[in-house]
Formats: sequence, structure tokens, C-alpha cells
Amino acid sequence: MICAKLKPAVSGLENEFPGVRAKNEDATSAEGKTAIRELGFQSHGIVIRSAGGKVLWKQPDHTVKIEDVRAELARRTQRRLK
Repeated sequence: MICAKLKPAVSGLENEFPGVRAKNEDATSAEGKTAIRELGFQSHGIVIRSAGGKVLWKQPDHTVKIEDVRAELARRTQRRLK
């Protein structure tokens, strides 16, 4: 549920943060539209979830900054950013 320009960066998070699983969802599918509505997004966004699926952090729509995502993952995994 992210902008096409961020898809490669999101996919790369798995390499940058071992143990993290990145998943790009189709925001236009029925499931994606439901998730967008439930998350309070207008059209797309990014979500960090626990292994059990609980929302830990999210950024909506065009406010998504991959640097913020990396910083939050680093904080949650206790890894240092390079």
C-alpha cells in the first residue's frame, strides 16, 4: 500500500534488517481497500506490524519517508543505521 517509487526501498528492508519481512500490498484490491480504510489511510501508506500482526507504527499516504521507516525499524530492532 505504498507509492510505486518506494517499493524497491521497502523490499530492500529485509536485507537491511535481518528478521524483518517486507510485504508490498495492492491498494486497489478488495483486501487492500479494506486495510486502507481500517488503518485510516486515504489511498496508501506504510505499516510496521508485530509478528502477530499488531500495528506498531504507521505513516499515511504521501507523508511516507523511507528514512523514518528505517529509523523506526532500527529503534525497534535495536540496530544502528549506517
